[in-house]
Amino acid sequence: MSIPVPFSILDLAHIGDNQSVQQAMAKSQAIAALAENSGYERLWLAEHHGMRGVASAATSTLLANLGAITSKIRLGAGGVMLPNHSPLVVAEQYGTLDALYPGRIDLGLGRAPGTDQKTSKALRRDLHSNVSDYPADIQLLQHYFSNDSGDAQVLAVPGAGSHVPLYLLGSSLYSAQLAGQLGLPFTFASHFAPEALFDAINIYKTNFRPSDQLDKPYIIAGVMAVVADTEEQAAYHFSSVQQQFANLRRGANAPMPAPVEDIYAHLSEAEVQTINRTLRYAVNGTPDKVESQLQNFVESTGVDELILSFPIYDDNQCLAAIQKVGDMTSVKAPASWQA
Repeated sequence: MSIPVPFSILDLAHIGDNQSVQQAMAKSQAIAALAENSGYERLWLAEHHGMRGVASAATSTLLANLGAITSKIRLGAGGVMLPNHSPLVVAEQYGTLDALYPGRIDLGLGRAPGTDQKTSKALRRDLHSNVSDYPADIQLLQHYFSNDSGDAQVLAVPGAGSHVPLYLLGSSLYSAQLAGQLGLPFTFASHFAPEALFDAINIYKTNFRPSDQLDKPYIIAGVMAVVADTEEQAAYHFSSVQQQFANLRRGANAPMPAPVEDIYAHLSEAEVQTINRTLRYAVNGTPDKVESQLQNFVESTGVDELILSFPIYDDNQCLAAIQKVGDMTSVKAPASWQA
């Protein structure tokens, strides 16, 4: 069995308990190199702020580093939280990345702040007013990335003429509808918002209008993956993300927890059941089991691409899981950079 859609990676540059930011970034570098060698389509970093378990806050800066140590794989933001930023600054940043690594840069966009209210305020944007400006800001970005007409009053340099492709990210029906109306690829956060998955897919397809960037719908779905040689080992490593979600629900800002042998010694049965419902589309187990789970997910959703996160505390185990999952797709390297 081989899964007939491309695989990509969403990396949060996890900072584990008793691990450093430097270790998290070194892990992201190793993930990028391995993803390229394993034929993954793209590697995206997520923008989060003020989180003790995430080192990718300065997303474009870290992407610049990953671009320098890779040569083929597409790189991008999954995503830039647009209410936090001026569209012009985003256009300049990702125009710069595109100039450094031509034809390899994606720009995924989200409308959540990626942080708490106080940190959002510290980012110097008024969250409420700018969320309402989200559709207009997207179109402004498209304008900044378009060809230089010679008479623009505001010009993104670098950026103008780069035509960096945009992707809309979301966990709601709003984002699905907007992505369809703008004719942009849509990435749904099924890895933490499973309830709306099928409705979001249907709304996106129903509202889709062809655009200069895209002539038919293109859907990417987020899936968490924990793979190990035995079911017991997989359950052990999966306990990290279970604890991480428990911390989020409790309002505890903590690094990624180390795995534990008995999750019920740390979380109540009710907590585990609630978290496992949220993570219902996570794949977890031996390679054969995970391949079957991914195949079923693709067949039931009809998505065009999977973007996988690997919330695994141990660096070597994480890289091994990425390698194992990369072997499961029949779509190996993006056509744009195949020799």
